[in-house]
Amino acid sequence: MINSFPRVLLIVLFILGISGCSDSSIKTDNTFRITAIPDESPTELARKSKPLMEYLSSLIDRPVEFIPVTDYSAAVEALVNKKVDMAWFGGFTFIQAKKRSNGKVIPIIQRIEDQSFRSVFITSNKSIKKLSDLKGKEVTFGSVSSTSGHLMPRSFLLMDGIDPDKDFKRVAFSGAHDATIFSVGSGKVQAGVLNIKVWEKFVNESKVPDGVKAFYKTPEYFDYNWTVHDEVPLEIRNAIVEGFLSLTDETQQGKEILSLQRATGFIKTNAKNYESIEEAAINAGLLK
Repeated sequence: MINSFPRVLLIVLFILGISGCSDSSIKTDNTFRITAIPDESPTELARKSKPLMEYLSSLIDRPVEFIPVTDYSAAVEALVNKKVDMAWFGGFTFIQAKKRSNGKVIPIIQRIEDQSFRSVFITSNKSIKKLSDLKGKEVTFGSVSSTSGHLMPRSFLLMDGIDPDKDFKRVAFSGAHDATIFSVGSGKVQAGVLNIKVWEKFVNESKVPDGVKAFYKTPEYFDYNWTVHDEVPLEIRNAIVEGFLSLTDETQQGKEILSLQRATGFIKTNAKNYESIEEAAINAGLLK
């Protein structure tokens, strides 16, 4: 017993020593994580995000990482469950996140363009010239949870007395705005509807498939925003907001970020701006 005591003591000290080393070597993960609804291809989202992530990192003096997700609902769940700190949402996905989190997410900034956003209906069928011509046709929306690719277009169709589920020959969902253009261009469907900014980008870059044209633009509505979880410290929120507000095309960095984000500038936003989106979602039966 006497001889075994030093051995036991050594073992205890060894364990305490390991514990002490482990504690001193632990590093707090200081990374600020961001995601976005996948409204375009993964390669395009990655290209758009890189300069912005670098800029935000310089603003908050922390590493900033972009976390891609597979679909719109995954972006919502990532922020609600605090897997990320901030997310790029459409108006409808913000409403979904607000509902899922019991109001614990906060929209902080949006593009100037997002206060008067529109969707555009496109077709490759020469007989389609107005919304009523879509009756009996195969039509694609974007994602089910897309504001500009589904909710608001559906809402405006219903206002015009057109029920997609009853009046269209087939309702499809492409999953993303650029995919909608390709679906119409390939003849998979006869018409589709998408985010007007993505459409304008394809037009400006001469990437619209032959024979595809726009035939109707919706009325204006509020759309996209950057939303944070309410546990993000106020000083970080403020730094991000001020950083977005200070972006200008008078600097090379600002010009690049604004161009990639398809923005002329950014403005502050708040939850009240999206109340009409929530009402439209309820009326369309997309939000219980």
